[in-house]
Amino acid sequence: MQRNYFHLHLVSDSTGETLIAVSRAAAAQYESVSAIEHVYPLIRNEAQLDRILVALEDAPGIVLYTLVDQTFARRLEAACAEYGCPCLSVLDPVLTIFQAYLGLSYTHRPGAQHVLNSDYFKRIDALNYTMMHDDGQQGQDLDAADIILVGISRTSKTPTSIYLANRGYKTANVPLVLNIPLPDTLEKVKKPLVVGLVASPERIVQIRQNRLLTLNAPDNSPYIDKSTVTEEISYSRRLCGRNNWPMIDVTRRSIEETAAAIIDLHRDHTRQRDAL
Repeated sequence: MQRNYFHLHLVSDSTGETLIAVSRAAAAQYESVSAIEHVYPLIRNEAQLDRILVALEDAPGIVLYTLVDQTFARRLEAACAEYGCPCLSVLDPVLTIFQAYLGLSYTHRPGAQHVLNSDYFKRIDALNYTMMHDDGQQGQDLDAADIILVGISRTSKTPTSIYLANRGYKTANVPLVLNIPLPDTLEKVKKPLVVGLVASPERIVQIRQNRLLTLNAPDNSPYIDKSTVTEEISYSRRLCGRNNWPMIDVTRRSIEETAAAIIDLHRDHTRQRDAL
């Protein structure tokens, strides 16, 4: 399939994370087209905006922006009209709905969502905990976790843990290895939600083969033997079944989709625990 490209300019007076997330979600719907992203974060003065207008003239394309300074916004929109670039303020429709419903005017504060409040420090605390409890480290402290992920090698435990930590959940992950004892505390935890991650043998073998290639390891290792991998998966399923731990098949799930499912399970787990 031939792939076409277009310029996508993302202009923000904050970090630009909102624009990146929205634009990539939209661009993902077009299989044969890819965006050449030009990201301009922390636009706070005229000189910065001038450089963007020059870039627009050199490489016209779609422009998405989040600028609370209306003078900057009007200059950007005027330039887009001159260069034939479609232009949209991503937050304006959302702010309009909020204002209509709440009956309140909004404050024009760049980066207002990035403040050093309790949620921010909760995420930092969660990240610290998660990094210290990656891959079975410090297993004696598992009951302090919000979520514990278990699974055999290459089931995306670490990236999923980090994603959950960024959402404010203290997340430990414990590898399941045949004939290797689990931490004594794992099957005794009361507070955390324990979730097993599993994937198809074919997917596990594929990922492990790619991993071995990067390490220049021999290709006859039991690590990539399908029957051994199948046995590992069976062990994982038996362990989760014995402990009534929910399992999620990550074969065709993104990290984000897996994390969303885990957060739903954690919400139910917390509700049930608090009801006792």
